[in-house]
Amino acid sequence: MSLLSTMDVSASGLNCEKLRMELIAQNIANIETTKTSAGGPYRRQVAVFKETLRNELNRVENPGEFMGAGVQVAKIVTDNAPALMVYDPQHPDAGQDGMVAKPNINLANEIVDSITASRAYGANVTVFNATKSMALKALTVGRG
Repeated sequence: MSLLSTMDVSASGLNCEKLRMELIAQNIANIETTKTSAGGPYRRQVAVFKETLRNELNRVENPGEFMGAGVQVAKIVTDNAPALMVYDPQHPDAGQDGMVAKPNINLANEIVDSITASRAYGANVTVFNATKSMALKALTVGRG
């Protein structure tokens, strides 16, 4: 794997973790949104990642010789966990029984996910910078 390929893998990880952090921020921002354009409460959004392979055909022909090329977002899924039902008869979106459907978002889980994404982002930055440093040192080899 060349140094540039390593940088590409790190860059793909950076992009995915950035999107993951954006989704977490969106989830937290909508933690109290009880009515969306679809009519119900906001639903938690989660990114699903998949490995990017450099050459899928080569992987089939030579199973031991494939090389990863990073990660990409396969899709963004909506968490279909049930809404949280809270008794608040004064709320404008309360039903006849005084219950309000709140988003299926757990703030503690979102914070833990944001810490995980932040650390993964930092790890990718470290790999990218180490690779850049090695590439710069390789350019100086042979200079007298």
